[in-house]
Amino acid sequence: MLRVVLAEDAVLLRAGLVELLSRVGHEVTAAVGDAEELAHAVDADRPDVVITDVRMPPGFRDEGLKAALDLRGRHPGLPVLVLSQYVATAYATQLFSGGPPTDGGLGYLLKDRVGEVTDFLDALERVAAGQTVIDPEVIRVLLRQRTADEPLRRLTPREREVLALMAEGLNNQAVAQRLTITEASVVKHAGNIFMKLELDPAEGNRRVLAVLAHLRRETSPI
Repeated sequence: MLRVVLAEDAVLLRAGLVELLSRVGHEVTAAVGDAEELAHAVDADRPDVVITDVRMPPGFRDEGLKAALDLRGRHPGLPVLVLSQYVATAYATQLFSGGPPTDGGLGYLLKDRVGEVTDFLDALERVAAGQTVIDPEVIRVLLRQRTADEPLRRLTPREREVLALMAEGLNNQAVAQRLTITEASVVKHAGNIFMKLELDPAEGNRRVLAVLAHLRRETSPI
């Protein structure tokens, strides 16, 4: 069971998320509609994980995202899963540049992913466990933006598939299961990827952030 603080200004979606989380055994300790209430709820009783929309009252810009980053500054290691209506690489960049890669779990998902209940709950639990989770569509956009990049062009089609899944936050075992290959093959592909992209062959969140740093370099926000 996870103790969750939820911040979502859309009443119906907020109620639906509370119902979903409660049904699978998690406890929603607070369900609020703006960034100020979110801050108060977390400060009053730190949860296991925070779920927040990016755009919140009063400005409906990035109030939820800013509140989440501020809370992680005050509560080191606080896991946060951010939901966004649209693919916005600028928001993803801001979120994943907001602190050390080992400082608690972080996730960035499109709201459409909530409808895929199993994937959404898996992402929430991974973030609560300290992992990094990034929506596959965000990764696809970043890869499309960098198709002309010479290092990426040196990757084989299989290496590009592994790269995309690594960037989503999947570990070697999960990548192997997704692609129906052996874990040893994933390790080999990952080694080739890091060599060709001249990245640090790190593990866990550091690996994800290294890949993201490469993909978002010189790309334009969407």
